[in-house]
Amino acid sequence: MKGIYVITLPDRSGSRGLKERIYPEAIRRELAEKVSFFETLASADELEPRREELRQVEVIFTTWGMLALSEGQIQDYFPSLRAVFYGAGTVQGFARPYLNRGVRIFSAASANAFPVAEYTAAQIVLANKGFFQASRLYQKQEMKAARAHAMAMPGNYGTKVGIIGAGMIGKRVIGLLKNYRLEIEVFDPFLPQDQADALGVCKTELPELFSECQVISNHLANNDQTRGMLDYALFSRMKPSAVFINTGRGAQVVEADLVRALREEPGRTAVLDVTDPEPVQEGHPFYELPNVILTPHIAGSMAGELARMGTFMRDAFLCYEKGEPSGYEVTLPMLETMA
Repeated sequence: MKGIYVITLPDRSGSRGLKERIYPEAIRRELAEKVSFFETLASADELEPRREELRQVEVIFTTWGMLALSEGQIQDYFPSLRAVFYGAGTVQGFARPYLNRGVRIFSAASANAFPVAEYTAAQIVLANKGFFQASRLYQKQEMKAARAHAMAMPGNYGTKVGIIGAGMIGKRVIGLLKNYRLEIEVFDPFLPQDQADALGVCKTELPELFSECQVISNHLANNDQTRGMLDYALFSRMKPSAVFINTGRGAQVVEADLVRALREEPGRTAVLDVTDPEPVQEGHPFYELPNVILTPHIAGSMAGELARMGTFMRDAFLCYEKGEPSGYEVTLPMLETMA
């Protein structure tokens, strides 16, 4: 079987050595026992010069920055391609033309769900203790105000937490929070009632979730239907000390509306690991508002966590080779609801 690593690195910090982190030597050596790999394809500029070589490729192992090709380009340059193993998260940016051509797509999104859920659960626990604003006030040498803010927060016993989107990550967050006595409300039109009952959560609508929950965490799928879905009508319902956490996608938030709601109630807090665009543009109020916590898109897999995605794709390939289901495959219908 002929294969290739397609590593088209995104323009972001920490991308150097990404192939070696996601597909470390042990995994590459194991795969090389079954696949004859060509040299890494690092850019679309290499397609034409390597045309004859690429025509032999049957499987691709790749990660962030996967080549987004048209169906015509796939047919022209990769006529023998049968499967893509994507050691990263969402495949929305490239998958449809490949799937339309009958190329199977396998994604390590479930592996990336682990660190995102861990990050989110940690932020929720801290938020219920008033960590973010109490820390800021204490650093300003306002100990009394810091204590007052923290003491006014509900803590992690019987507090309502809202999860927007009970997909792969949302469900894992819910699972991690089971160790706490929290009441979890969920907005997800695609979540059947029997699954909600099994998760131990209460299904609700967005207005009620924003009104009733102390912490609201966004895990919506990223598509045209969810763009701009979280607006002032919702943010204005937040409690005076509520916290909004976004590890989903920035495009789902109307940022001007969030800024307005945060200014109206300075006790509210936003913890934003994602924005639209990234990074936040110069001069944006997010940089100045004391009740906004920005982190540089770090909730997903980083450092040693990256190897988990390569491991998942190795396992997916071994199942693919045997003709067995792996649980990592992505289909066209799945793209309609997944992140």
